[in-house]
Amino acid sequence: MKTLKLAVIVLFLAAAIVPAAWDRTVYSQTSSAALADQANMASDTDATATATSGNYDPEGVSPNDTTTWTYKTDADPTAAKTTTTTGTTSTNSTAAMADDSTAIDNGSTTTITACPTPPAAAAPAGFDNKTNGFTAQTTFTADKLVFEERDEIDEGLGPVYNAQGCVECHQNPVTGAISQITELRAGHNVTNTTTGAVEFRDAPGGSLINDRATNSKAQERVPPLYTAGIIGGGAALTGSETVRTFRTSLNTLGDGFVEAIADGTLVAIANNQPGTTGGEIQGLAISVPVLEANNNKRIARFGWKNQHASLLSFSGDAYLNEIGITNFLVLTENTSLGRFVGFGSGFDPVPDNQPCDANVNVICGEDTAQDVKIFARFMRATKAPPRDQEIINKYLADVTAGAQIFASMPTANGPTFSCSVCHVPSILTAKPCTIINAGTFKVPTALGSKIIRPFGDFLLHDVGTGDGIVQNGGQITRRKVRTAPLWGVRTRDRLMHDGNSLTFSDAILRHAGEATSVINNYKLLTSTQKRQLQTFLESL
Repeated sequence: MKTLKLAVIVLFLAAAIVPAAWDRTVYSQTSSAALADQANMASDTDATATATSGNYDPEGVSPNDTTTWTYKTDADPTAAKTTTTTGTTSTNSTAAMADDSTAIDNGSTTTITACPTPPAAAAPAGFDNKTNGFTAQTTFTADKLVFEERDEIDEGLGPVYNAQGCVECHQNPVTGAISQITELRAGHNVTNTTTGAVEFRDAPGGSLINDRATNSKAQERVPPLYTAGIIGGGAALTGSETVRTFRTSLNTLGDGFVEAIADGTLVAIANNQPGTTGGEIQGLAISVPVLEANNNKRIARFGWKNQHASLLSFSGDAYLNEIGITNFLVLTENTSLGRFVGFGSGFDPVPDNQPCDANVNVICGEDTAQDVKIFARFMRATKAPPRDQEIINKYLADVTAGAQIFASMPTANGPTFSCSVCHVPSILTAKPCTIINAGTFKVPTALGSKIIRPFGDFLLHDVGTGDGIVQNGGQITRRKVRTAPLWGVRTRDRLMHDGNSLTFSDAILRHAGEATSVINNYKLLTSTQKRQLQTFLESL
């Protein structure tokens, strides 16, 4: 793998990943199995989180503290009730940390002191390829080059993959943003003979059907695949995978701030939604494994199904499943529709048991330079997507009116709840020095106590467009998708999770389920009001 790379400042404790055994007939795995092979295979175990469940760390914020966020488009959250870690004891640190961006090794106890308590301030935003302050600009620029690199076969690419580099899917209008690229997923439904419930099962090898392969025989496609025996001499794949969906690439700009949102803040948003909407809307917070924390769990926030809670986990997952490169977090190579194509099969020339360049005592698979850490550091240092101030200035009256409709839908009986219930305009990140990611990361000054304007709640909802796929969250998530954050939405020409909506009006009218009342009220708006709402969206 690459050897001439920038040394990584942030060191993480490698998660103990147990290679999954290859079995062409296995269509799913339980939460206790290794999290590898075709992007978080379907789990039958639901991992929901509530204020009383006790299965997550609120990370310094009361799960019922609604002062940490707001539905308003013209007001910022406050930090009135959030707590500080100054002078408190962490059970996950090995030494006092002078650098507040330092990662935390698990195991021992120390007292964290001298943590800053800054007032809440707006997070820096911009499409300008500049750091948000998490790293120096020279480091950010170097990390950006690594994020933009194209991997080759002798570096571990494939054998099945979707892209040769992170930038292929994250580059509009700048590196780290969105793109028109989609990924393909498939599976099928079965009826649970005990409960009678419909449940999702993965296609062979996992729901992710990779678009590309380094050898034509390893090419994946939605089964049936009658010639599957060309690899390993196995049987034909005759089952039909009737649940199919595309997923658009997501923006990663500003995701360092999203990672720095305390668990309790997201749960507070979910808990408040039923009361705000008369029980019609209820976001689902799920807890998922943090790979670098020995699979200890945190509230999820990344991916269309909220597959991940940390940017390092997200990076390790994507490096394997999108590019085909094993790394210290996921050491098991993907299959081709359940058929072994890893090292030793003749399809993959790079072994998955190579030590790290910087630490020979840790196995890094094909990613010997530990690029996944650089990917995470780059994303943590990106600015948030900005609004277009020129559009706001030129169309101020319509943008202002549209923002009001977005916040409170006018009806014959007066204003009622609107889009902002799920597309939450502003959220406050945790205070500096808050311990997050199951004890492996401390919120730095650059990311802490920052007001972000994502226009999203990072929760799962059933709005009638669910893709039917199950990943880390269990069967309860089958018909749910994460609320699409609308920051930077003006840079996307294909909307919703599958990219099948091409106008804002099309996307709005596709909403149903929990959003039914809002959509019914939208249909009653005048043409002027609809134009104003769309003008507001065009400013995001």
